[in-house]
Amino acid sequence: MFLKKQIIGRRGEDIAADHLGRQGFQIIDRNYRKPWGELDLIVQKGNDLRFVEVKTVTRETITPPSPLLGQEGEEDYEPEDNIHPWKRKRLRRIIETYILAKDLDDEIDWQVDAISVYLNPTGDLLKIEWLEDIEI
Repeated sequence: MFLKKQIIGRRGEDIAADHLGRQGFQIIDRNYRKPWGELDLIVQKGNDLRFVEVKTVTRETITPPSPLLGQEGEEDYEPEDNIHPWKRKRLRRIIETYILAKDLDDEIDWQVDAISVYLNPTGDLLKIEWLEDIEI
């Protein structure tokens, strides 16, 4: 059974939230939406506030691509590749909106992380990668 895109995204976010929880982070908010953007996860551990972009893809297996074997295409795609410049600009704007709406101190230290979740076609976890402090 193959999963639909929305179900895949939700499953990836759940896995990422569980992963962050095991690392000691508390989930502060999920799917904070405005017309100009969305924050997947907002987490905190002590004074460490993070806005986490979750990218999820399905694959049969996880194997590194090999140009020598003629492997390319989807195997070359990494979920974090989808965080391109216009997405980063939207992230900055939605983070500013969130900080203002939640009346957080504008001097608060925060960062943006990306978590890539790889699932097989039936939704089982193959791999998770956490990229901390990405530049936006």
